[in-house]
Amino acid sequence: MSRTRLQPDACPGVHSPTRAADGDLIRVRLPGGVIGPGALRALAGCAARVATGRIELTSRGNVQLRGLRPGDRAPVRELQAAGLLPSTTHERVRNVVASPLSGLRGGVTDVRGRARALDELLCATPELAELPGRILFAIDDGRGDTAAQRPDLCWLAQGPDAGILLVAGSPTRTGSDRAGIPALLVAAARAFLEVRAAAGGTAWRAAEIAGAADAIAARVRQLGGAAAGTVAPVPPVALPAGSPLDDLVGAIERADGGAAAGAAAPLGELTVAQLRTLADLGEELVVTPWRTVVVPVATGSTLDVLAAAGLVVDPRDPAVRVSACAGRPGCARSLADVRSDLRAALGARTVPDGERVHVVGCGRACGSPHEAHLSVVATPDGYRAGAGPARRTLGAALAVSR
Repeated sequence: MSRTRLQPDACPGVHSPTRAADGDLIRVRLPGGVIGPGALRALAGCAARVATGRIELTSRGNVQLRGLRPGDRAPVRELQAAGLLPSTTHERVRNVVASPLSGLRGGVTDVRGRARALDELLCATPELAELPGRILFAIDDGRGDTAAQRPDLCWLAQGPDAGILLVAGSPTRTGSDRAGIPALLVAAARAFLEVRAAAGGTAWRAAEIAGAADAIAARVRQLGGAAAGTVAPVPPVALPAGSPLDDLVGAIERADGGAAAGAAAPLGELTVAQLRTLADLGEELVVTPWRTVVVPVATGSTLDVLAAAGLVVDPRDPAVRVSACAGRPGCARSLADVRSDLRAALGARTVPDGERVHVVGCGRACGSPHEAHLSVVATPDGYRAGAGPARRTLGAALAVSR
C-alpha cells in the first residue's frame, strides 16, 4: 500500500529556512556536488556571520548553514550573486548526486557534466517545482556508489553509452544513452508527480508509493520520446555494500596518469578558513555525499595544503568514518551535545578503527549514512551503541563496542 503523509515535507532551502534552536538553517543545493572558487568564497562569507563559523556537508552532497539571524537576507543576496541559486521556484528540488570520481578513475562511463545539464532542464520544467523537497536524483557511472544512496530516480550506466532507469532502487526496462540522461530523469520526475497524485498526492519519496517503479517506467516511455526507450530485461542490480571512503580520501591516481586528491571534513564541517583554502586551489571541486571533497586536478603539494588546513587526508584516520547529527545546542530534540562529545572521543582514541560510526542525539537518527554503520544514540541515561546498554559517556559507549 502507498504511504499517506499528513504533512508536506519541510526540507529547508535558502528562500525557505527552517527555524532551529540556534537560529535559521538554510540548505544550498549543489547538483553533482560541483562547486567553483567563487561560490566557495561566497559560502565562506556567509559562514563568517553565523555563530558556528562553519558550513555543514550533507549526506546528499549539499551544504547548509545554521545559526543565521532570522530574517537576514544578506546570505540570499550573496549566494544568488555567486550563482548558487539559479531558480527560486525549483530551489528545494535540485537534489542531484553523481559519481564523484567519474571520468577520473573507475566506472564504465564518464558522466561529468550530466548533473549540471539535468539541473538546467529540471529548473526549466515549471511543473517540477511541485516535487517534494525530499526527492533525490542520481547519476551513476556504473560503479554503484550513488545508486546505493537510495535515490528516487537514478540513471545507472550499463555500458559506455547506455544506462537504465532505477526507481526507488528497482531496475526498470526503461533506459537511455548518456546524452539522454537529463531528458530521461526529467520525464521520470514528471511521471512521479502523476503517479504520486494518483496515489493521494502526499508521498515524499517514490518508495512510499506501491508499484511506483512499473508505473513510472511505463509513463516515462510515453513522455520521454527520443530520450527514453525500452531496454532488454536486466538482472537484479548488485550495489556495493561498503562505503567508497577509502577511494575518496588521500591521493587519487587518475586513469589518465594525472593526480587528484580527496579530503574528509572532520564531522562533516568546513570552517571559514578551510573554505577559503579550497577556493585558493583555483579548481572546480566536488563535494560528495560522504562528506568529503575531491580536487580533480592536484599537484604534489595539494595534500599538504589540505592537511595544513585541518582536513583529513589519511583514509586510515578514524575521523574519516565518523559523523553526527546537529545535536545540542542547534537541535531542541537532542539529548546531548553530540559533536563536542564526538570530538572528545576522537581525541581520546575511543572511536573504533575502520568502523563507520554515526552519533545522534535522539531516536530520529538524522543524517544517518546509507551504508552499514554503528549507530550511537544519546538517551536520558547516556549513550547506547547498537543494542548495548547505555553508558555515561560517548567514549565509554564506543570503547565497549570495539
